[in-house]
Amino acid sequence: MPDARLTMIFGAVLMFGIVLLALRWTFGTGRDQPAPHVPDPDDPTGDGLLTEVSRVPTQAAAQVLRSRLGAAGIRATIGRAEGAYRLLVFPADLADARVVVSRGAIE
Repeated sequence: MPDARLTMIFGAVLMFGIVLLALRWTFGTGRDQPAPHVPDPDDPTGDGLLTEVSRVPTQAAAQVLRSRLGAAGIRATIGRAEGAYRLLVFPADLADARVVVSRGAIE
């Protein structure tokens, strides 16, 4: 009967090793893969993909310009910097956004 115990212990250790290898393969550290880019939160120019189209002193003015851009079909967001409100758009929409913003100043 000692052979049965030894076989059972060997089988349990073998199964435990297989499970550990499977878990390591599934949830490994992935050191060979490049780390994702993490933007620096202290970088004042870190707007990501967005470009500044206008800077206004009040939040109300920024909301008005944002609604004009939205009515023209241009996606925009508002950010704060140095006591002013910045209107940010994607680079592909920059030229159209400048036209919409400047048209509001003429009217």
